[in-house]
Amino acid sequence: MQTTFRRILILFVGLLVPLFFACQSNSQVDAAPSAAPLLSASPAKLDPLPYDYAALEPYIDAQTMRLHHDKHHATYVNNINETLKAYPDLQKQSVDSLIQNLNQVPEAIRTKIRNNGGGHVNHTMFWQIMAPKAGGTPTGAVAKAIDQTFGSFDAFKQQFNKAGADRFGSGWAWLVSDRQGKLSITSTANQDNPLMSNPNAYPILGNDVWEHAYYLKYQNRRAEYLTNWWNVVNWQAVNQRYAQAQRK
Repeated sequence: MQTTFRRILILFVGLLVPLFFACQSNSQVDAAPSAAPLLSASPAKLDPLPYDYAALEPYIDAQTMRLHHDKHHATYVNNINETLKAYPDLQKQSVDSLIQNLNQVPEAIRTKIRNNGGGHVNHTMFWQIMAPKAGGTPTGAVAKAIDQTFGSFDAFKQQFNKAGADRFGSGWAWLVSDRQGKLSITSTANQDNPLMSNPNAYPILGNDVWEHAYYLKYQNRRAEYLTNWWNVVNWQAVNQRYAQAQRK
């Protein structure tokens, strides 16, 4: 009796163990990527660049990167903290939430939060979707979505560059995704973020066309900057943002 029971127990365990490891393996493959961390407003902080100032040369020069990050982006962060000093309740929210719910921000500081909060969120993404020794053609799911939506990567680049070139004055060109993974190109003025006007337009790629992003190297040649910028796009980071858009 005991021998039979042992045999049954061994057989049962032998069946369960492979099943357990198979489930573990599938859960790792199918696991959703971690969401992008929200930017704190208590206080807002400027993270260091994820690479050296000169890492994106020859396409973006070190002096531009130093001024852009250490001066312009830092100013947005400092202005957020100064603006929110008298609003402790708002400090409990993320900067992301503040710019997506501007109608709930007191009118007296709404424009400052729009401009500086948008600048902080936009630039935080900007540094992350660029990288040294990057560029080239897209990879992964976003490559397939670009081909399906625009016909080819070259056609997409042409439309995206046009959005950046046609933006009068300062602003951004964007590739956004909705929750179903549908892509579209848009542009915004100043430091506006697409989520300010459309909660279903999550930016997965954005290029800064403010003159401070390129003028030291390219002067008035914005089109050349737009063309060269593709050499530093971090498609791995773009794919991560594309996955996050569909889990919002």
